[in-house]
Amino acid sequence: MTYKKYSLGLLLRLVILTGSLTAVAFGISLHQMALIIVGAILAIVIFYNLYKFITRRFVAMDDFFESVKYNDFSRRFVSKGAPEDLSRLHEGFNLINDKIREINSNKEAQYLYLQKILEMVDVGIISYNQKTGDVLWANEAIKKTLSIPSFKNIKFLKSRKPELFETIFEMSHLTGSSISIKVNGEKLKVLVSETVFYENEHSFKIILLQNIDETLNQNESEAWKKLLSVMTHEIMNSIAPISSLADTLQYQVTENLKNPEENALDISDLNEAIGSIKKRSEGLMKFAKTYRSLNKVTHINRNNVFVEDLFASIERLMRPSLASKNIDLYFELSNLQLQVKIDSYLIEQVLINLIVNARDALQNIENPEIYVSAKATTDGYTVIKVIDNGNGIPQEIQETIFVPFFTTKKNGSGIGLSLCKQIMMLHKGKIQIHSEENKGTAISLLF
Repeated sequence: MTYKKYSLGLLLRLVILTGSLTAVAFGISLHQMALIIVGAILAIVIFYNLYKFITRRFVAMDDFFESVKYNDFSRRFVSKGAPEDLSRLHEGFNLINDKIREINSNKEAQYLYLQKILEMVDVGIISYNQKTGDVLWANEAIKKTLSIPSFKNIKFLKSRKPELFETIFEMSHLTGSSISIKVNGEKLKVLVSETVFYENEHSFKIILLQNIDETLNQNESEAWKKLLSVMTHEIMNSIAPISSLADTLQYQVTENLKNPEENALDISDLNEAIGSIKKRSEGLMKFAKTYRSLNKVTHINRNNVFVEDLFASIERLMRPSLASKNIDLYFELSNLQLQVKIDSYLIEQVLINLIVNARDALQNIENPEIYVSAKATTDGYTVIKVIDNGNGIPQEIQETIFVPFFTTKKNGSGIGLSLCKQIMMLHKGKIQIHSEENKGTAISLLF
């Protein structure tokens, strides 16, 4: 609409100018001085008006571009009382200035917000011009890490601490690499990362330094605590059935001493029980050695083992402790000749863990039962299952039960299942879980 009015105004002025010039021409040809004077005056007035009409827009635009040149976006262009076409132009300029001010304000707020965040992090950050050494930005953390005051050029550090300057600013570092630096006579371990960016044909480098000395010490302390927790958990799991078996033997021997005739000892049973204790003790010793260097294990002692023998060993170990809690333990093996290539000591440890977990899940359950079964599948796997009719595992935590140190037990360490998974990985096998709340849990070992 404004464009049409502007075009119409321009056309009207051109028509009047043309008419006045025509009048002058007629006045000259007719020798009419009055017509010449009136036409000339009108032509001059219209020409001046036309000049102002055209140039006022360019003057306004020139003023606007001048303010942009000097980043003066606070200027306001008067729109009230101005000609309509100029008023609309001024409104447009004011709108552009408002938008640019808003963008600049948001950018400044984001910049301040980012600065606050970078000041709060405990990672030292410095950005500087690679050619001049002028510091573009440095946070408090880097000054604290390097124990230096504020500085404007990295050459300051070169004069104060040349060794530190050479290590950090003159040597190239791989992203995430760790270096040792000496600050105030104390040796620190820091992670260092660096990157280069370009702006207006200048190259700048950003260096990040993170003091990991305290973290390493803390992690070492936590690792020791967790290791002790792990060893305690696994040792107790093995000692409990041994202790239960020993109690049974002690009771039988005591009764025999009281009344040898009525409570005769079965030497065969006695020998078998002692053999089970000896075997589990050897397994416990091997477990301790294996766990100590589990992350270094590349070979395990795998042999073909009859599953029937494996089940018999587990039954001798676990039945007494389960019987004391009135939990029935059943074994199912369709093929008595079924063999599996495993490290029997480690897999015994896995099965003990799974049965202990099943036992704990059967508290306050009527007719508690644990089934242990094994079979060969058509796709070449040997599957050993431990099934209980306990409370089951909630769906939302089934994905996390194998995460180290995750536990739902009040006094649990969160180690048993994660260790089971590690042992199965050493066997290049799998461990799978299927559980329904209030129906029970089935854990499968696939070899």
